[in-house]
Amino acid sequence: METWQRTRELANWLNLSTLAGLALANVAGSPLSRGERGIFWARNYTPKLPHAGAFTVGNVVFFREYLSVQEPDPVLLAHEEKHCTQYALCLGLPFLPLYFAAAGYSWLRTSDPASRNIFERAAGLQAGGYLERPFRRLGPVLAAGIRRSLRSGSTPKPVPPAGGIHA
Repeated sequence: METWQRTRELANWLNLSTLAGLALANVAGSPLSRGERGIFWARNYTPKLPHAGAFTVGNVVFFREYLSVQEPDPVLLAHEEKHCTQYALCLGLPFLPLYFAAAGYSWLRTSDPASRNIFERAAGLQAGGYLERPFRRLGPVLAAGIRRSLRSGSTPKPVPPAGGIHA
């Protein structure tokens, strides 16, 4: 293992993100094995969220059942390993709200949470199984959202009493 990989592993232990990943694997009942470069593999992850086939918490990479039957794809592993590094650079668990903010921005601009997500782009969109989506114009998206919220937040008109008699 190279020095920077050991540094990343130590950083993710100290910032508690790897511990959080191991705890999640335990709660989810995902069997753990030791991968390369200080990374744990948690296989057969079954909870519904997140929807991804693979995702990372600290130095723990989770795989859904359909990705757990064989050795992990080296390209996907390289993508997830970059997320391990991102956890270390973000000082651990602060990575999560930053990632979700980036996913929200990406969804707003492309209707896809990964396409313009800075973390997914830095880890390699295609390596993670994501597609590059075109930008959508922000004005119509915001206008539609405002219209929906105004419709759902409007007060209902009073219903006249039976027989059409108004007081």
